Amino acid sequence: QVQLVESGGGLVQAGGSLRLSCAASGSTLSITHTGWYRQAPGKQRELVAAISSDGRTNYADSVKGRFTVSRDNAKNTVYLQMNSLKSDDTAVYYCTVWGLGYNLWGQGTQVTVSS
Repeated sequence: QVQLVESGGGLVQAGGSLRLSCAASGSTLSITHTGWYRQAPGKQRELVAAISSDGRTNYADSVKGRFTVSRDNAKNTVYLQMNSLKSDDTAVYYCTVWGLGYNLWGQGTQVTVSS
């Protein structure tokens, strides 16, 4: 079984940066992909970025060039570095992992970008 703990959200001014962390514990070797999703008020949850266990990444067009997803295998942690933040990035950000036959979600962390 895998447990996820997210951290790093907060309030930042437009143009600023934040780094989100998603720390996994338990059967972490079973994780094949880790993703970051976000959900703004009144909108559907959307994929922001994802990274596979071998380091392949993909990004939503809206964040390409501004956000970077990375992983530290020694710490079982995936990061989302968010730069040049815009008010449109305001949302609850969720970490999610996929393994063989399962998909788990973190509790979410609020990111608020003030203009």
